[in-house]
Amino acid sequence: MKKLFLVFFTCFSLLFGKELSFAQIGNGEAFVLISPNQKAKKLVIAGKERSWINHPSKAGYKFAIISAKYASSGEIIVNNGDKKLVFSIKALPYKKEQITVNQSRVTPPKSVQKRIKKERDEANKIYATFTPELFISKPFKVPLNSKITSPYGGARMFNGSLKSFHSGTDFRAAVGVQIPASNDGIVRIAKDRYYAGGSVVIDHGSGIYTQYYHLSRVDVKVGDRVSQGQIVGLSGATGRVSGPHLHFGVFAGGTQVNPMSFIKEFNEKLF
Repeated sequence: MKKLFLVFFTCFSLLFGKELSFAQIGNGEAFVLISPNQKAKKLVIAGKERSWINHPSKAGYKFAIISAKYASSGEIIVNNGDKKLVFSIKALPYKKEQITVNQSRVTPPKSVQKRIKKERDEANKIYATFTPELFISKPFKVPLNSKITSPYGGARMFNGSLKSFHSGTDFRAAVGVQIPASNDGIVRIAKDRYYAGGSVVIDHGSGIYTQYYHLSRVDVKVGDRVSQGQIVGLSGATGRVSGPHLHFGVFAGGTQVNPMSFIKEFNEKLF
């Protein structure tokens, strides 16, 4: 109830002329802001001009995604025309995880450094692309209903060394489990990568992407138009892993966010 009140009050304050000086967003989480078309003005988030997105289920409305980076702190300033909303970033209590993998996946040999950089640059270029059209018209679905073995946000200690944070949610899955697309979209990555292994990345439009990693088989190709529920590959244990599973991720609002909380926020607000 408290969250619903904050959501209502935040939208009212930003869109109807009363500045709200304080609202909170957790690091690594996203907030969906909704506006009637006539109230949606020039949108600037954290100093960068952004685009309002057509509401997927309600005519006459638009929405925007405000996301806090995992490592961010301080505030996010959102301007809608001459109205302003200030988000205070709350540090969430993410845990540390100890993981044992092949040492070559922790300190890669020089022979693969060029490959790693190429794969990273390719992904960053894709995520920097904002497709104006929103390809979805229904709520997101979590690809598996199995046990979550590793939630978003944990500090990853690979073989005792801190290397990264967990940018997605891991689901238990033996090798060969069919992996469905979380929603409609266009495939932007479909290949084997050094760290992520067999990888599929789907563009859902308007800066929203879902990621499916460590696949043993990829069943789609770049440019394919996929529908929600369509099988994009089979789960596996490829890349930097300690065992078979599905890594599911969401990139939205310009950064990696908690996929479980994003889906909950997106579905509750827009459908």
